[in-house]
Amino acid sequence: MQPIDADGSDVAAAGPPPGTRAFRADWTAPPTADEPTPPTAGPGGALVAQVSGVVLGDGGALSVAVAAFLAGGHVLAEDMPGVGKTLLAKALARSIGGSFGRIQGTPDLLPSDLTGVSVYEEDDRHWRFVPGPLFHNVVLVDELNRTTPRTQSALLEAMAEQQVTVDGDTHPLPDPFFVIATQNPHDELLGTFPLVDGQRDRFAVSLSLGLPGRRAERQLLLGTGGEARLEHLEPVASLTQWHAERTAVASVHVDPRVADYLLEIVDTIRRATGGEHLLSPRAALALLAVARAHARLHGRGYVLPDDVRTVAVAVLGHRLTAQTEGHLGHARGWVEHYARSVTAPPVTTP
Repeated sequence: MQPIDADGSDVAAAGPPPGTRAFRADWTAPPTADEPTPPTAGPGGALVAQVSGVVLGDGGALSVAVAAFLAGGHVLAEDMPGVGKTLLAKALARSIGGSFGRIQGTPDLLPSDLTGVSVYEEDDRHWRFVPGPLFHNVVLVDELNRTTPRTQSALLEAMAEQQVTVDGDTHPLPDPFFVIATQNPHDELLGTFPLVDGQRDRFAVSLSLGLPGRRAERQLLLGTGGEARLEHLEPVASLTQWHAERTAVASVHVDPRVADYLLEIVDTIRRATGGEHLLSPRAALALLAVARAHARLHGRGYVLPDDVRTVAVAVLGHRLTAQTEGHLGHARGWVEHYARSVTAPPVTTP
């Protein structure tokens, strides 16, 4: 499969668009006119619909968050304060029927403040484990990049293996376990610690809610949506049903040509970026998992090339910020550019 750039040239040979260097900080892809199709199928579609009645604005971002949840991944949100990130986490927790925990990132936060600690009970002379705020179904880590790298690392085992180890003892986390972490743009605000590559790679997707728009903001002012609706939310499905839905997502059919298309997107970006910070195999696996969830959300038992291209920016953008000096928006622009440069194969539906 030969990747073709917008002007008809070979992407691998041409490199970045004319007049730019690789991942130049002031370049972004041109805006597109594509409108995401609202998910309507199954518990996942109902979850998107319910949460969008609380978190008003960008339905596409909500769909990405739900797809990440169904794929068993986690979400990294980079945004300004006050646009609804905490509200999104609370609404998801209520809508899936799970518990909610919140962690506020500060420079003096310790790993044990997330995982929990062992406390010695004087009465019966034994150590008792006191769980930390990670022991919930949905965990919001607000301003993750205000915590030190040592504290950030406390999330690695939890996100990758759904467990934490304290004083040599391993403790399983609730199932399902879903992390929504927010970060401030570290190149704009003081007192932040950029996430290391391994930490960013543990997030299945990244998103930005952005401003809700005039109409949605007017609804908030008039009490439609927002916190006013949060207290009235009921679970869309039980935790047992969500386990079944995740299993169904993992079994969504993938045509070999779609897998080749996905890998061509990843390899095209690898060739274009070069350097030491290449997309890992975990990135390709995450892209496939979220594409499967996107297909399931739209009522299909098979993945189309459009599923892959639709979620590619959310899955791959945050994994390339080392090349954009921490600027997530520019990294997303490059993923959009190169994902569109790869020709999608014809696929016959099963």
